[in-house]
Amino acid sequence: MLYLGIDQHKDQLTINLRNERGEVVQKGQIKTIHADIDDFFGKLRKKARKCRGFMAIVEVCGFNDWLLEKLSKAFCDEIVVIQPDNSAVHKTDKRDANALCELLWNNRKRLQGGKRPFGIRRIFPASPEEAQVRQLSNFRQHLITQRTKIINKIKGIINKHNMAQDAPTQKYDTKKYREWIAKVQLPVVDRFEVDINIKTWDVYDKHILAVEAELVKRSETNHKDVFRLNAIPGISAMGAITLLSRIGDIKRFKTPDSLANYFGLTPGCHNSAGKHRVGGITKRGNAIARQVLNFAVIHVLRKDPEMKAWHKKIKSRRGAKTARVAVMRKLATIIWHMLRWDKPYQFRYDPPKVTPKKTSKEVFLGMDNSNRQERKGKTPLKSGSKTRA
Repeated sequence: MLYLGIDQHKDQLTINLRNERGEVVQKGQIKTIHADIDDFFGKLRKKARKCRGFMAIVEVCGFNDWLLEKLSKAFCDEIVVIQPDNSAVHKTDKRDANALCELLWNNRKRLQGGKRPFGIRRIFPASPEEAQVRQLSNFRQHLITQRTKIINKIKGIINKHNMAQDAPTQKYDTKKYREWIAKVQLPVVDRFEVDINIKTWDVYDKHILAVEAELVKRSETNHKDVFRLNAIPGISAMGAITLLSRIGDIKRFKTPDSLANYFGLTPGCHNSAGKHRVGGITKRGNAIARQVLNFAVIHVLRKDPEMKAWHKKIKSRRGAKTARVAVMRKLATIIWHMLRWDKPYQFRYDPPKVTPKKTSKEVFLGMDNSNRQERKGKTPLKSGSKTRA
């Protein structure tokens, strides 16, 4: 079998090809024009037939789609997409391709046996349907971010003239607030800027509604899981669709910790010479998924008494930020169980047992003393019995 490492660039591919013995068979650069790419994959397919197929490894980037499609059409036996680590000091495309190919060759037996490869963070490309939902959710988040910037600019002009106190309401997303902004008296230039920002605000609102409608259409086949995650306080229907598009098939995560690690909510570590140092969370997963969970924390703590009590203990011991991340990770664990076993979100809270207080008469008759002796394992003396020596 052949092993192909590819360092992808928009203008060229740097390739490194090895045989079963680990020897470099071919290396070099190929331009990304159609003729050169088709010629390379045509020759690669002929070589692979003589060597019982080939595997390929490539780092994830924003324009992997066409390359992964070419590899699939070339009947690649295994396509490994990995998340790159921090760039090295001496970085070249040839060194990167050689390192990728060597990494693939070292893990060839584990990949052929269906095991998890060592030393890489593997990424499984989404299906075409999931990829479209991810793209739409990313676009929706971009529109929301741009709309927030427009709103903040309007607020800045209002605050410049100390007029926020004159607003009919402090909630900017209400009809009264927007009508007040459209009619409030401002200097000429400020009025001109606010009017244009209001029109842009309306345009963003229309675009966001259109994207959300498209997301709803594409999630009709997965509506049960959407409703299930929507039951979690703070996770809206759009948030549930976003999380499900990132998770994909829940069965590929063997444990709840795997899903938390996929979201980048597990701590990093630096252990050396017997010293264990645990750092902050890795943040190597999807940022939008973490944002959805982060937004849900506030609502979960308001409505789930058990989660609130657990959060309070961690906050008093480790601080507010650590406690917040702990709740996010616990939510990821809960989501895994909900999707894996088709369970609804449950509010669990057992109130502490309150023992009834003793009356003054019971205390006077010695009943309180007898109960204390029973807890110590002693039997209370009966009336008329002799005392111990």
